[in-house]
Amino acid sequence: MSPFLKTAIDAALKAQGVIQRHYRQGVEVELKPDQTPVTIADLESEQAIKSVLFGAFPDHGTYGEETGQERMDSEYLWLIDPIDGTKSFVRRYPFFSTQIALRQGEELVLGVSNAPEFEEMAYAAKGEGAFLGEKPIRVSDVTTLEDATLSLGNIKTLAGGPGWQGLSDMVQRVNRARGYGDFYHYHLLASGRIDLVVESDVNILDIAALAVVVREAGGVFTDLEGQPLTLDTTSVLAAATPELHAIALEMLNRQA
Repeated sequence: MSPFLKTAIDAALKAQGVIQRHYRQGVEVELKPDQTPVTIADLESEQAIKSVLFGAFPDHGTYGEETGQERMDSEYLWLIDPIDGTKSFVRRYPFFSTQIALRQGEELVLGVSNAPEFEEMAYAAKGEGAFLGEKPIRVSDVTTLEDATLSLGNIKTLAGGPGWQGLSDMVQRVNRARGYGDFYHYHLLASGRIDLVVESDVNILDIAALAVVVREAGGVFTDLEGQPLTLDTTSVLAAATPELHAIALEMLNRQA
């Protein structure tokens, strides 16, 4: 295991202690300017993560959900969402996770996705494979919609756009359609238990780590237009195989 990956896992575990303590005690909720919730657990867990990362790599940059951006022009940039799923956290159900990714130049090279109340951690580094706990994981070999299980996450923008009809057609063709959401459907995809994920309303901090996990497990991970991820990415089309990704991509971008 690389020093980068070991440090990221250590940071996620340090945040886990903070998060679980607040989850059990309950927290006050405030609203950020964009009307999304934030709690002391978000702030303290991000600070815990950064203390570990900067302790090991003081010259690296960070882009954090709660504490903003530092040294964004660094070769190595850590992307941190300490509690992805704060709405779940404050409403007392366990669909929340800690997301930590490392970007080297323009490439995402490492990801840790830790779901403390699920007792489930997925992690991966470029060229090292993907793992769920200590077990190596691999995507399925499904290549057709008719055999695929599709999971939908946030799709508000997609619902109001030209891709909605394509998604409707896709739902009618797949073997099963579900809405596992958040970190969980990416863990399922990377470990071969579902085959396709569509989301239209995310930010890069939500998905950066998960993209590395899915790719290292053998999957394909782009935005809904088939483009590589950037810091401005807001959508996801992730699939177990290139064949399945190509079918879904064509359907979602079909001209009326």
